[in-house]
Amino acid sequence: MAGAEREPTGREPAGTGAVGLVLARPARLLGVEPFFMEFIAGIEESLAERGMSLLLHVVPAQDAELAAYRRWAERRLVDAVAVVNLTAGDRRPARLRELGLPAVLVGTWEEDPAAPAVRTDDAGPVREALARLLDLGHRRIARVSGPAELLHTRARTAALEDGCRAAGLEPPVIVEGDYSAEAGERLTARLLGAEAPPTAILYDNDVMAVAGLATAKELGFAVPERLSLIAWDDSTLCRLASPPLTTMSLDVHQYGVLVARSVLELVDGRPVAERSLPTARYVERGSTAPRAAGAGDTARVAGAVGAAGTTGA
Repeated sequence: MAGAEREPTGREPAGTGAVGLVLARPARLLGVEPFFMEFIAGIEESLAERGMSLLLHVVPAQDAELAAYRRWAERRLVDAVAVVNLTAGDRRPARLRELGLPAVLVGTWEEDPAAPAVRTDDAGPVREALARLLDLGHRRIARVSGPAELLHTRARTAALEDGCRAAGLEPPVIVEGDYSAEAGERLTARLLGAEAPPTAILYDNDVMAVAGLATAKELGFAVPERLSLIAWDDSTLCRLASPPLTTMSLDVHQYGVLVARSVLELVDGRPVAERSLPTARYVERGSTAPRAAGAGDTARVAGAVGAAGTTGA
């Protein structure tokens, strides 16, 4: 992806003029998930102002991502990289230091404060979503998460479990997806097929939430009269759904802009400012409503675990 041509400013980077981004995820998801397209657009917009370009590489797994970094370092193809989807025990920061490839870490990250990072708050929005559901009277709450190894998934899971515990509720049912529509459909069907189905479900992205909404309708669970749904990440998909989905809304384009600013400071050899993305905000739409009368609060949420399982991707 090439940056736009422009007149020189005298501040061009001395290196390759490219920034690298590796996405270790199924390539098929990029065409249907708006998040990364908006994120990439924010990065490219800022890089283009400096006459720089973004080198995007999609790989199936983290081992292939590490191999890509090695090739880039050996061939001097990029001046720096942005590292996304940080994981527990992530090998990438240390490996990039060994390769001498400057990097900005993106998202939930607490393990290496010396590494430049653009951080996100993944716990706060979950606490707010839970508080809204509790105010609506919901007591049986489930979540369709992203991959469990991701640090932002773990932060969201911990926030939901802690919040339910503090409210005196049974542990929430959490099933693991992969951000695809297929996972949203399959896992929603499992949750709603349980002996004590949830009255509210939180989804870790918009694609799974929209698919879950369609599945709920097919199974006869009216939304929001019988079931409330909340999606993480707002998008046109959420706004055009019927009913429109309540979301935890994040300015993903601005996220990309902030990452690009940090990368440019790194490339210029300047101190990289501490940056954090503003916390996702609750946007109420038509998919949430007070808990339906007669939906008992005494049934154990944990009883759904046996039917739904703890993983599903």
